[in-house]
Amino acid sequence: MGTGSADQDQAAQGDRAAFSRLMTATKGELHRFVTRYVGDPDEALDLTQETYAAAWMSIRRYDPDRPFGAWLRTIALNKCRDWSRRRRVRRLVRGVMGLDAAEAKAVGDPTPDVEDRLHDRRQVDRLNLALRDLPDGQRAPLLLAVLEGRSHGEIGQILGLSPKAVELRIARARRALLDRLGSSE
Repeated sequence: MGTGSADQDQAAQGDRAAFSRLMTATKGELHRFVTRYVGDPDEALDLTQETYAAAWMSIRRYDPDRPFGAWLRTIALNKCRDWSRRRRVRRLVRGVMGLDAAEAKAVGDPTPDVEDRLHDRRQVDRLNLALRDLPDGQRAPLLLAVLEGRSHGEIGQILGLSPKAVELRIARARRALLDRLGSSE
C-alpha cells in the first residue's frame, strides 16, 4: 500500500483531494485484505467503505511519518473485529433463542458504537445467566446443538436420549430462555 508522502502530509491536514488520492491508491489492496479476513466480498466492500469513513473522521490524528497503509489496516482490522464480534453474538443469540426472537433480530446492528457494544455485551451476559439457570437436561442438549452444531441424533447418542426427546428438550430450553429474558427487560 505504497502512497506518496506529499499526499500523506496533505491528507493529515484535512485535504480531501489528497485523501481521495490515497484512497484510490490503497482501495484494491485494502479490499483484498478485508475480504481475506471476513471471507465475504460484499461484507468486505461495506467494511472497506466503513474503514475509509472512519479514517477520514480521524484523519487529524494520523501521523504522516507513519505509513498510511499501516494506519489504514489498523482501522480496517478493528472494523473486521467488530464485524466478527457482532456476527458471533448474533449467531449465539439466534442459535439459542431461535431466529424469530426479537432479541435475535436486534443484536448485531451493522453500525456499532460504544452503546451498541455495551448492549451486545449485556445481552450475552443476560443470556449466559439464563443458560446457567436452565436444568442440565435442557442446557446440555441446547449447547450441543447451538455451540457444537450437532444433530439431534448425535446429541441423543451422547446423552442417551432419543432424537425426539432431544428436540423436545431444546424447544423447552428455548422457551424457558425467552420467558426468562423477556421478563427481565
